[in-house]
Amino acid sequence: VQLQASGGGLVQPGGSLMLSCAASGFTLDYYAIGWFRQAPGKEREGVSCISSIDGSVYYGDSVKGRFTISIDKSKNIVYLQMNNLGPEDTGIWYCATDRYPFGGRCGPDNKYDFWGQGTQVTVSS
Repeated sequence: VQLQASGGGLVQPGGSLMLSCAASGFTLDYYAIGWFRQAPGKEREGVSCISSIDGSVYYGDSVKGRFTISIDKSKNIVYLQMNNLGPEDTGIWYCATDRYPFGGRCGPDNKYDFWGQGTQVTVSS
């Protein structure tokens, strides 16, 4: 049973990356799946999530209008398309699952109980 985040790398400011969160050993049905950013020296911050139950999505203020989260249930993968990246997006990016999302929805208060290893994103010229 594993979550694996991938797709990070080095990108110039204004560039784009697509992160993937692949689940193995279980299906992402009936979960909320979140993406988190941990910048150097800072606490981990939730930036987006999606519910595989009702399709609801959430974006933090810092990524609204720049990022898009989606899920491919056939592949058991959640994607985070990140556009117009800035230095503030630099950090380790993690995905995690909330097995019992309240009301089946996704929002800023989900409780995540299973985490994958992160992927490094560096935005620099």
